[in-house]
Amino acid sequence: MSIEKEIKQEKFESEHQKMVINIMFTSSWLYNNHAARLKPHGITPEQFNVLRILRGSTPKKMMLADVTDRMIDKSSNCTRLVEKLKQKGFVNREICEGNRRQVDISITDKGLTLLKKIDKNYAEWVSTLKTVTQAEAKEVNKALDKLRNSED
Repeated sequence: MSIEKEIKQEKFESEHQKMVINIMFTSSWLYNNHAARLKPHGITPEQFNVLRILRGSTPKKMMLADVTDRMIDKSSNCTRLVEKLKQKGFVNREICEGNRRQVDISITDKGLTLLKKIDKNYAEWVSTLKTVTQAEAKEVNKALDKLRNSED
């Protein structure tokens, strides 16, 4: 369905305005689908993002600032997310022995097991996005990278 029909708006000021609204609408749509997929596992997309970052650094521990730098949503409260994940047993937080002001974060075996469960359903979720071809996805990625890098 076109963006015009989705949001019931017939005209836009320009193709660029339409593009911005379409990206924001589609981003929200993807986020909500992703959140629904994660809900049965008891985590949010932001918590999932933290777990994936930590899994990628395993066995190396990470500082909170490094996790924050790698997050998709830079406005997320990483400290709060890590604390929630710690309460669920998915991550460890430890004071660094060499620098008492530094907190080291790592994913637990329970967190890794959760990600493995989620990964099993990942291919199924991605297959719902296959209405866009590989070549089209490449072009979208190229256009989005160009858009983000236009301010450099």
